[in-house]
Amino acid sequence: MKIKLLGSSVPDPARRQYVSSYVINGTVAIDAGCLGSYGTPQEQESIRHVFLTHSHMDHTASLPIFVENAWTPAENCPRIYGSSDTLDAVQKHIFNEVMWPDFIALSRSMPPFLHFCPLQVEVPVEADGFRIIPVPVNHVVPTFAYVVSNGVTAVIFGADSGPTMRLWEVARQTTGLRAVFLEACFPNSLTGLAEASLHLTAEMFGREVAKMPTGIKIVAVHIKVRYREQVVRELEALQLPNLEIGECEKEYDF
Repeated sequence: MKIKLLGSSVPDPARRQYVSSYVINGTVAIDAGCLGSYGTPQEQESIRHVFLTHSHMDHTASLPIFVENAWTPAENCPRIYGSSDTLDAVQKHIFNEVMWPDFIALSRSMPPFLHFCPLQVEVPVEADGFRIIPVPVNHVVPTFAYVVSNGVTAVIFGADSGPTMRLWEVARQTTGLRAVFLEACFPNSLTGLAEASLHLTAEMFGREVAKMPTGIKIVAVHIKVRYREQVVRELEALQLPNLEIGECEKEYDF
């Protein structure tokens, strides 16, 4: 399983992760913050499945650009997955004939641009050889983390979340779990903001790691760029085994 965090900044894209997108094996994406800026239209066309964690703009911003870039007159359009709440929000606030043309309506009268695929809590779906399980986490809008498995190796994408529990119960039951990508948005000095917005500080990140199975790689992602150096120092001070600070444009191989 090859995973790439997509960069969202021209200078220093590895460390300036303003928005969130992952691509798995070149064909499956988690979130679409900058997916529409990824590679060539042909590379985007290869992505057949996009799993949205939630509706916030840093996870959906380039979705309409991606859909437009990936479209061809053939019938093989991308499938967009998410909770009913997330897909309803995308329809209402993006594909609404104001912010962007209504690609859902257009897809009824011409070769489709996209298919919406609502997900049910902890009901797995199959996508390009992967089994993907949506697990709700603790955020200010309905949000899914995703457990992605190819039958041998599994990886968890923790999504935006404050402290949570069910995801780590699922993690302990997941065969072949190799890694968790977990947000570490804020420094400890902004604990109040993290609690209000249901994100994690470095200290809170450490408490979430303590709930996980041992012996897996923990990749810290979604660090607010303004506070990155401070958050990294605080994470490293925790001396967590198997901790890695996530970098965009790097390919992770599990």
